[in-house]
Formats: sequence, C-alpha cells, structure tokens
Amino acid sequence: MPTSPASSPQHAIDAPSRVTKRRGQTRRRLLDAACEVFSENGFGRSTVEQICERGGYTRGAFYSNFASLDEMFFAMWEQRSSAMLEHIRLAAESSNIDLADLPPSEKVRAGTALILDVVPVDDQWYRINAEFTAHALRNPSLKKALAAREEAILNTIVPILESALGRLGRTITGDPRVLGRALVAVHDGTSVQCLIEDASVSARELRIELFTHVVLAYSRPDTTAPHTAREEESS
Repeated sequence: MPTSPASSPQHAIDAPSRVTKRRGQTRRRLLDAACEVFSENGFGRSTVEQICERGGYTRGAFYSNFASLDEMFFAMWEQRSSAMLEHIRLAAESSNIDLADLPPSEKVRAGTALILDVVPVDDQWYRINAEFTAHALRNPSLKKALAAREEAILNTIVPILESALGRLGRTITGDPRVLGRALVAVHDGTSVQCLIEDASVSARELRIELFTHVVLAYSRPDTTAPHTAREEESS
C-alpha cells in the first residue's frame, strides 16, 4: 500500500479544518477522483498517480493536501459521515411533523423508514469502506484511528436517537449506546443484503423491519410524556 513515510492516522484526525476556497476546491476534486479510483481499482491497488491523473492534478497538489492515501480516506470518510449525520438529524427532527397523525403502534416503523430513506446503501462507498477496514485491521495505528472515528459517530447518533424516540413517545431502556451499536451492526449487515439483492423492495422492507424490531427491543413507551400511556392503550 503506497503511503507517505510521514503518514499518521492521528494527523488525519487533528488536521486543521480551515482551508482556503481554492484549496478546498482542490481537495474536493481530489476526493471525488479518489472515490472513483478506489471504487474501480480497490483501495489496496490504487496509487497517488492514478488519483492525480483522474483529478487533473500533480503529485505536488496531492501532497499539499494529504500526507497519504490513508489520510485521504479519513478525509473522505469525514465528508460522507458528516453529510449522513446531518441528513439523519433533519429526518429525525421532521418525524414529529410527518408522523403526527399516525397511531403510536405505527410511529416507530414509519419513523424508522423515514430515517433509512436518507441513509441509502451506496455500493461504491460500501466497497471502498470495506476494503479500507480490512487494510486498517492489519495496521494497529490505523485500527485505533478508525475506532476513534466510529466512536465519534456513535456519540453523535445517540442524542439524535434519544430525541427522535422522545418525539415518538418512547424512551430508551438501558444504555443508549447499546442501541446505537446495535443499529450500526444492523445497518452494516443489511447493507450487504441490499447490495446482493440489488436494492430490491424485499431487501428494503426487511431492512426496515429489522431496524424497527431493534428499536422496539431497546425502548419502551415513555409514560412520563403527555397522553403517551392513554395512546398506547388505545392503539
């Protein structure tokens, strides 16, 4: 795997976020090019030269933005995860409006479907992420950096889950982080099924059902919320 001798996963985490507009455009174009190259060739068989050629830049442009292909992946991961979390947050916040007229028994499933619709299964990204994960598992420092990123996502998702369930009249039982980890595991597993079945309707429905069962298993009606108890009894 070609990387710069100075590469460091921690550097990818601690790198300054402030960049000039021109440099930001360069980074985005390089990341877009890398996404195509990683997807076509596989992460372990991709080179800096291939990415620069695809993006129309020199090696100097690459190394002025990224210390290595590993760091580039983390930048790509950060870009995609930030967008995904923002979409989830917006979908969760809209659930109290979109699902207001549904009976309590249907709200969890409908809310789950609402959120899953903004987290599509992306074949290209799945392949890139899976290949990098295998690469990171062979490198202790990369493995540690990847774990830190996963932990950061979990810390962001949990408050969103608690808030969304609160809007649906439910509260998490036990440790909210356990629910968060369970949902991440279900997402990873069902993503493979959806890709194998070519995103069929049955795969999507199964995905919604599994997520709904997990949410119901780790939550209960919030009897402290106004009208919740009466609504549950009448549903």
